[in-house]
Amino acid sequence: MTSKPTVQSDPAPILACTISRDVQRFDLLIDDMEAELGEAWGDLNFEDALVFLKQPDSTGMQFVAIAVDSEDESELSKMNDVIKAAKAKKIKVLLIANQVSPSVLHQMLKLGADDFVPYPLPEGALHDAIERLRKPAPVLPDGYDPETGTFNPVFKARGDRNGVILPVHGMAGGVGATTFAANLAWELCLIPEAEGMRVCVIDLDLQFGSVATYLDLPRKEAVLEILTDTAAIDADALMKSMLTFNEKLHVFTAPADMLPLEMITPEDIGRILDTAQANFDFVIVDMPSTVVAWTEAVLTRAHVYFALLELDLRSAQNILRFIRALKAEALPHDKVRYVLNRAPKFTDLSAKARVKRMAESLDIDIEVQLPDGGEQVTQANDHGLPIAESATKNPLRKELQKLAKSLYDLNKAAETAKA
Repeated sequence: MTSKPTVQSDPAPILACTISRDVQRFDLLIDDMEAELGEAWGDLNFEDALVFLKQPDSTGMQFVAIAVDSEDESELSKMNDVIKAAKAKKIKVLLIANQVSPSVLHQMLKLGADDFVPYPLPEGALHDAIERLRKPAPVLPDGYDPETGTFNPVFKARGDRNGVILPVHGMAGGVGATTFAANLAWELCLIPEAEGMRVCVIDLDLQFGSVATYLDLPRKEAVLEILTDTAAIDADALMKSMLTFNEKLHVFTAPADMLPLEMITPEDIGRILDTAQANFDFVIVDMPSTVVAWTEAVLTRAHVYFALLELDLRSAQNILRFIRALKAEALPHDKVRYVLNRAPKFTDLSAKARVKRMAESLDIDIEVQLPDGGEQVTQANDHGLPIAESATKNPLRKELQKLAKSLYDLNKAAETAKA
């Protein structure tokens, strides 16, 4: 039966309708709809469907079956409008697709289509799909993220903290800044006496950020929404955009696509960091190696600004440029703490002397020296695990553990002094 719902004379309620450019192109669908619903369904084209879905008569319908083929792809906007109109009335949407490209199908499902059946219809496929649509939606526990399909512990924004902001900036490519940031954040989470302490890591390398990779986390679209509209940001929105690693560490990942670094402003960064600081005890910020307009916003809020370097000429030259730039803009360069990664072993006296000469020539103090963790570090990053989880006794892990404990103790002492 293919009568239109808007002119249906039968007093029996319309439970569903097919929506297509020409339903006669889907004759198997007509047969199956009649077998499932009898006279309680109708058919509409895309234009009439938009009108009907705005009328009171459409309220209470169980579902609409949108039937499309490859020739309909040019009318994608109409199909999307129909899906949005149906979802606005809380009507389930079933897609019947015949040779539709995966990208078009993905977009329609992303807009809210509830199920999909290929055409020609397999035996019993429409019946099974209708049964799935009729089932009540499952009650999901708190913390379920439908975008990623993962469960995160419930974390409500409280705004009762005044967190320590610790940016990490690589002075050259490949010096291990992201490894340092991700593992330092995780080591802070593992401090035994830090029960109830909240730690987050924010990846601000908008183009090549790898924190998500090193912790095996997906990249949420909510991150881009936060970055493009920070004026509307509140604590709850920031929390929802984050993922958790092992139910302890909260992570604001880099966006899925490369973004221009100048897309965000110092004011944008300020809002994000201020919100994070009010809800976490420690905020680790993974910076891009490039100095940008909003670097100042991070530096001025930082308690300590870690600069990662290696024992090589490129690091030395870049540090000189970095210091000159900070001094020229009268920025607080005294907040910078220099961390030498892949430092020479204690027995390598020649290399130790080179470290001393490098520090003297740059007029800096290299306060932290991290040993080379070797192949275990690369393997941990590739497997999306902190070093503490994959190579507990790694020398680099032990030094990061000591650094995290010292930062925690210093912050605890400062809080005690204030009290």
